[in-house]
Parts: sequence; structure tokens; C-alpha cells
Amino acid sequence: MFMGGEATRESAPVRRIRAIRNIGIMAHIDAGKTTLSERFLFAAGRTHKMGEVHDGLAVMDWMDLERERGITITSAVSTFEWSGREIHLIDTPGHVDFTVEVERSLRVLDGAVVVFDAVNGVEPQSETVWRQADRYRVPRIALANKMDRVGADFAETLRSMRSHFPDHLTAAVHRPLGEGAGFTGLEDLVGRRTITFTDEDDPRAFDVSPGISAAGEDARRVLLETLADLDDGAATALLEDSDLDPDAMGQAVRRATLGGKFVPLLCGSALRNKGVSQVLDAVCEWLPSPLDVPPPHGTDPSGVDVAVPPPSDEAPLVALAFKVSLLDELRRFVFVRVYTGRIAEGDEVWNASQHRKERVSRVLLMHASQKRRVPALGAGQIFAVMGLKDVKTGDTLTAPGHGLVLERISAYEPVISAAVEARSLSDRELLLEALSRIADEDPSFRFGENADTGQLLISGMGELHLEIVAERLKREFHLEVRTGEPQVLLRETLTVPAEGQASFERSLDDEEIFGQASVAVAPLPRGMGFRFLLGDGVRALPFMRGETLEMASAGAREAAETGVLEGHPLQDVEVTLTGATWREGASKPFAYKVAVADAVRDAATRAGPVILQPIMRTEVVLPSEYLGEVIGSLDRRQGSVLDVSDRGAALKVIEGEAPLRRMFGYATELRSLTQGRAVFTMRFDRFDQGA
Repeated sequence: MFMGGEATRESAPVRRIRAIRNIGIMAHIDAGKTTLSERFLFAAGRTHKMGEVHDGLAVMDWMDLERERGITITSAVSTFEWSGREIHLIDTPGHVDFTVEVERSLRVLDGAVVVFDAVNGVEPQSETVWRQADRYRVPRIALANKMDRVGADFAETLRSMRSHFPDHLTAAVHRPLGEGAGFTGLEDLVGRRTITFTDEDDPRAFDVSPGISAAGEDARRVLLETLADLDDGAATALLEDSDLDPDAMGQAVRRATLGGKFVPLLCGSALRNKGVSQVLDAVCEWLPSPLDVPPPHGTDPSGVDVAVPPPSDEAPLVALAFKVSLLDELRRFVFVRVYTGRIAEGDEVWNASQHRKERVSRVLLMHASQKRRVPALGAGQIFAVMGLKDVKTGDTLTAPGHGLVLERISAYEPVISAAVEARSLSDRELLLEALSRIADEDPSFRFGENADTGQLLISGMGELHLEIVAERLKREFHLEVRTGEPQVLLRETLTVPAEGQASFERSLDDEEIFGQASVAVAPLPRGMGFRFLLGDGVRALPFMRGETLEMASAGAREAAETGVLEGHPLQDVEVTLTGATWREGASKPFAYKVAVADAVRDAATRAGPVILQPIMRTEVVLPSEYLGEVIGSLDRRQGSVLDVSDRGAALKVIEGEAPLRRMFGYATELRSLTQGRAVFTMRFDRFDQGA
């Protein structure tokens, strides 16, 4: 296969950066992500024994809870070498409750391997991670995994990808030789060679022979025709009715993949060690180095949008802290991606997001929870540092004197909460400290006291998320806690525009304090969040600047946080400050915070406020004979069926949506209805008005 395309007359530091591959492995739960990661590490010599997920011995699933449950909960980072490339690998969770781990990993990755179960094709969480990769414009390759299983269908997996992801061109670069128990090898369409696997216990054991079959040549022609829509070299060959040799075809695949619109599909069985080396070769050949991707953008101290300089060890530091983790003895580790510059032990760095200095005490290359201390690391690399006490997920680290701030990592709002309490009053302070540390590590987790009941509430992305938090409190922090039944978190929004005004006028210590504001509120489309704007007339007011403007904005957001109907946060709302009055000698910034907050509440009460609840996208895969009963069960839970399709000859797929509050316990009901033969998945879609 193609191994060229990289400059040979470059300096050693540039060659080092060009040899880096920052990749993630993403997929639906149980598609084989962690198994593939374990095979990568073994094939590269990073580990000397393959850890199995089903045995609870996977290296990348380092938490006890991960090993017991056989799922990935937190993304793990490892570094290894393959074919002269330095690969930084992030294995991400597949369960929807931990999708923030995928989000923040994609934010710092240059490429991704998307794994599909060859029996089931594209599944719900597969679509979610694909959209996340689209958001960050991450080039990717795909693997049809589990080709050794009964029912595996490579052609159907390819068709499923083309159907679900029409914005990308997808074509096979492998042709499997056999399926199920008969999966013995593959044809490499790019390199025109046949690979036969010889030892199921060793991913490096295979024979290679030149040439492919007539069916393989037909599949190679389809690959060329697909590439011709994106690549000039392939288009020229097609127009001239000629061919591309293996090296030229590899270059065409690389160019199209780096362009972000083409996804090559490979095949294999990670569990049986088949096709693992070929996936690693594809990572090295077709996924980008840090020099091949556009630089991220940020804002300088004056608010101007600027691009980060190209990766270089000699440039001033720009790095993103994408994850905070509590590892051994609950010490704080900050995972960073360096875009340019370098970080060494003892360096003083500037937290441009929080405007404060911090000092790095250690620099560590990670292998899941294992650490190797190094003096310094540089541009393009992903690693962990210790000593940064106040850095949060999404903070930008720069060299002192350089205040560029990168775009923050998207935040996920919790949709479910539960009461939690310590077994004794003496443990309450310890519980609050433990929850604070978990929230520091997990940006999708929240906790706080209910103002009405005084209960301590924990909030997260789903029942499993809260269950894992409760288990961590017991195991890692040695706290005995009780948790209540999960409760759905609600939101409020507005349905019609309205206006409001308010003033704040007080006398404190013989000093008059005054602020007056008028606002207009209006609904926004679902998913737009909250927006604060200045009206044309307000922009011209000389006093509405600096601290006064910040206070006015804070007042609007504070009012939105408390809602107007039942105290739930307002979302999908636009607030425009339309007017403000200044009284010389009396007006103070905080007076405008109070006035704007009261004006927003005044307007919102007349803007048709309504309650929003979490709406979940659901997918049920079931035998055809149970279709009527399952549709009826969804209807009883106020669900809507959006589509019913076939998956093979005997299975149906029901896609729908339903309010989260009606879906508690549905998995148990579904097992009873279908004698345990149906598979149910659910993910958060949006907040909306429910039935």
C-alpha cells in the first residue's frame, strides 16, 4: 500500500511532527472499539499480552467499573509507534451517557477510525459520533468489524453507511474473502494484493500474495469511479479509460480522505486479530498529521479572530486542556493537546481563559492509567501534565504574554437528576468535596442544592451516568451514599415576542443608586440556547460599556436561569436590551444587572412561557413477529414512530422519539414483550414541548 507522499527534505523537528497521528476510535456501544485498541497496542509491541474486554482485562478500560461492566466510561490515551509513525490513540466510550468524552476527544484529534459492527451496520450512536466528527471536520476511515460473526455482511454495511451519511462518499478499499466462520482474508484493492490470515492469536500473522480476483478488480474500478468525483488524478484516469498503479491510487485515497468528503471502508475482526495491521497501515497512510489539517482559530485579547500558527516547537505555546482526570490517589492530571510550541517540566504557562499563571510540575506520556515521565513534549503531541491546579476542561494554555483563546469545547446540558445524601451529617462536607472533584473532571455532570427542598441533587446525561457517579463516590472516595429515584430535568421557553422594563432605585448609606432598562424578548428555534443582544439605540449609549455592559448581560442570563413558570432555566430565547437610562452620580453597574433581570422577567411573563422536556431519539431492533406489540408499547408511552425499516430478512428497525419521562423502565418492558430478543437504544435529541 501507499507509504509515500511526505516531504523528505525537511528539518528533523518538522519530520517529527509530520510523523504524528492523533487518532480516536469511535463507534456504537459493543462494536469493538476497545478490542481494536487492545490489538493496536499488542501489534505495535506496546503491550505483551492482549487484554480482553469480556475478561475485564483490557488495558484501555483501566477503571474497575469499566472492567466489571465491560464498557468504556472515560476516554483513555495511549502512545505507540507503527511504521515509523508516532500514534497518539484515544479510545472513546460508545454509550450515549458519556458522549461528552467523545466530544472533547474529537476536539483535539486530527483523524478517527469509526468502527461498525458488520452484522448491524450503522447504529444510533454511530450516527451521533459521525455528526460529532463532522462538527470538528475530522477526516476518518471506517472499519467493518466482527466479520467473523454469523450474519456479517460487508456489502450491507457499505450500503448502510451510504444511506445514513449521504454527505460523504464511501467506498470499499478491502474486499473480504468469506464472511462469518469463513472469513479467512481480504483483497487489498489499493495495493492489488491478497492477504491471508494465518494465526488468530497474532494480528501480525498473515501472508501476502500479489494480485486480486476478477471480482476484486471490479470492486477496484468502483473505488476509482468514487474517487474520480473528488480527486483530479482519479478523474483523469477514468476519463482516459486508464488505471492507477497502487502508489497513485494510495495517493488519491489519501487526498480524498484528507479533504473530508471521502471515507474508505476496511474490513476485519479485531477479536480474531484479522485486519488489525491493515487498519494501522491505513491510519499511517491516509489519516493526517498535525501539519495536514487547518490550524484551529481563536480570539486574541482584543477580540479579533486569529488562526493558530503552524505547528512548531520553536513558536510560542498554544495548547488546549481537553480533559481533567483523577487517577492514582485522586491526583489531578490535565490532558493537553499542544498545537504549537512546547511544554517542559517547571514551565510557567498562562491560562488565557482564566487570566492567571500556573506552573507545570510534571510532563507525562500516558498509556491508559500508566505514566512515563519525560522532560518536555512539543507541537502536535497529546499528553498529561501535573501541577495545574485551576485549569478546567476547555481552557487555553499559552506562553506568558500571548493571550490567544481557542474556542471552548461544547458543553452538554444534563437531562436527568437524582437526590443524593450521605449516610451521616459528618460526611456531608466530604460528599460536597467529592462531587466538586467529579464535576471538575466531567463537564456534563452537575450538582447543587434544591432551593425548595434542601435536597442535594446530582444531574447527568442518563440513568447509567448517575449510577456510575454513585459507584465512584463509594469506591474512590469511600463514601456511603443513598440516591433517590431519577427525575427528568425540565426547561422553559417563550412562544411569542414581548417587551418589559424595570428600574432599580435605592438609597444606601445616604447614597442614591439608580439603574433603568427596557428589553424585548423573543423565541428562538429549538437548540439555539440563549442570546443577549444590544439594540441599535443602546449601542450608541456611552455608559453601556465595560463593566456596566457585563453586568447588564449577567442580569439577563441570571433571569433566564430561574425561568418564569416553575423555576426551570429559559432556553431558545433572545433578549435584546432596547433602552437604558443613566442618572449622573447615581447610576452604578450592578444597578443595571438588577434592572435588566427584572425587565426580562417582566417581559417573559407576557411572552407565552411553556415547559420543555427532554425528547429522546429511540431505535428498537426486533424480530418481525413482535412489530405490532412494540409499536403499541411505544404509543402507550406517548412515543412517535418516525420510520420502520428492514434489517435483513427477519429483523425490523423502529426509529422514533419519545419524552424521557415516559421511558423509565422501558428496556425491561421490551424484554418481556419480545422474550429478550429485541435491542433498544436511546439518546437525547432536544428539549421540546411534550404530550
